[in-house]
Amino acid sequence: MADLTLWHNQRCSKSRGAKEILTEAGVAFEERRYLEAPPTAAELDAVLTALGQQPWEIARMGEDVAKELGLKDLPHDRDRWIEVMAANPVLIERPILVTSDGRAVVGRPPEAVRALL
Repeated sequence: MADLTLWHNQRCSKSRGAKEILTEAGVAFEERRYLEAPPTAAELDAVLTALGQQPWEIARMGEDVAKELGLKDLPHDRDRWIEVMAANPVLIERPILVTSDGRAVVGRPPEAVRALL
């Protein structure tokens, strides 16, 4: 297993950009297509802790499902938001890079990826 995991959506240009940066740098990483293999609530909680962020800070509020669920009006209850995002992984901002030593970064802008390396 690699020391770095990329939560990746191959249809996202920012996510593809992060993957390209890692590949060009010769960094070994595991690609996790999180829409196909969604994180558990516990995994998402751990990544949020590593990011130092709350779930509503990395939620993709422009997604149709965010509107359908009324996320903009959902109280900021961390556990509830994590539950919603784990059940609807399209709501998770991408890309996210996670290291085996417990660090993480959202790769937006893509240069943030370099900072983690």
